[in-house]
Amino acid sequence: MALFRRLVFAALCAGLVAGVLTTAAHQVGTVPLILQAETYEQAAQPAHAHDHAAAAWEPEGWGERAVYTGLADLLTATGFGLLLTAGFALRGGGMGWREGLFWGLAGFASFTLAPCLGLPPELPGSEAAPLLQRQLWWLAAVGSTGAGLALLAFTRRAAWAVLAAVLLVLPHLYGAPQADGQIVDATPAALSHRFAVAVTVIGLLFWLTLGAAAGYFYQRFEPRDQPQ
Repeated sequence: MALFRRLVFAALCAGLVAGVLTTAAHQVGTVPLILQAETYEQAAQPAHAHDHAAAAWEPEGWGERAVYTGLADLLTATGFGLLLTAGFALRGGGMGWREGLFWGLAGFASFTLAPCLGLPPELPGSEAAPLLQRQLWWLAAVGSTGAGLALLAFTRRAAWAVLAAVLLVLPHLYGAPQADGQIVDATPAALSHRFAVAVTVIGLLFWLTLGAAAGYFYQRFEPRDQPQ
């Protein structure tokens, strides 16, 4: 029970730190680009589609959008924080913010960098492949990259290193699903590029902060009756 409390408390504290910082970064780095892309998307819609688009729900104003963005960031950070602290417990040994940074880098490589190489972040109005295909490829890229990095970090045999290399490149050799070209991309390429860079940079900030904070709080909440 003490271990469970340690995992949860460390994840909650780390998720709060990383979630607040990431929310602020999103307001500065990605939200203005999304708002700009929405204007292109609306301008490209046929006249008869505006009534349907107006009926669809969307956040009202900056405040409501910021609240929902913040809640999403906090929940995401807490969920990934639980994943990290569970990994700490399974790994065992000493843990602190420095070790957490390396785990954060692995999380960035698995959940942000590897998927973005095949499926760059998309703005409203961007052309994209069917959602289910993208989701399946994203899951495959994340799982394959995470498994490959784990083999490289926790094994020493050459055969495992070869398998790790295969896992790292396999999703990209297979290729991410691509759009069929039937939808015209309403978003300028330069804006899409800026958005992809912003998402990647914020993803790196998120994972470094979450990893370091998770490692720190995991060490901080270590039961006092256990040897250091």
